[in-house]
Amino acid sequence: MGTVTIGVSIAVPEPHGSQLQQLRAGFGDAAAHGIPTHVTLLPPTGVETEDLPAIEAHLSEVAANGRPFPMRLRGTGTFRPLSPVVFVQVVEGAEACTWLQKQVRDASGPVARELPFPYHPHVTVAHGIEEAAMDRAFEELADYEAEWPCTGFALYEQGADGVWRKLREFTFGSPVVPPQCGPADRGSVSAR
Repeated sequence: MGTVTIGVSIAVPEPHGSQLQQLRAGFGDAAAHGIPTHVTLLPPTGVETEDLPAIEAHLSEVAANGRPFPMRLRGTGTFRPLSPVVFVQVVEGAEACTWLQKQVRDASGPVARELPFPYHPHVTVAHGIEEAAMDRAFEELADYEAEWPCTGFALYEQGADGVWRKLREFTFGSPVVPPQCGPADRGSVSAR
């Protein structure tokens, strides 16, 4: 039946998602309009088309075992010189993202895979563009901040045109969003 390239991610909601996407395009990143603004849980992965139902069933199970958590972005970071990426940092919700991506890529599941780098939740705002533009992205978004309750994640497929399209959303099993943590408890929120 063929193969497709999929990814699993947490969408950055509006108005933040469009704002960051427009900024990314403004820095000269040609891929910006084909990639919804997100925090990756499963990077681009080639799979057999016939495996999609099993993948969706697995993701449904992961979501059923998860619960909403506060997500907060603030400031910038970079993977340079290892990788030409500037990103907005996940300062709250990182532990929950780490738990989720481990569940998605679990060795017993249909999308088990190793990552080339240690997992680091982030929102890419510049990738593979000239250094001066990367520096500009890093500086201009240094004070950026956004927050929202994360209530699930989604499965995406990359089309032949390079554009990522949502196939299905997966909502967490519990409808309760935990209260915001105090400063001493930041980072202690788990996805389950």
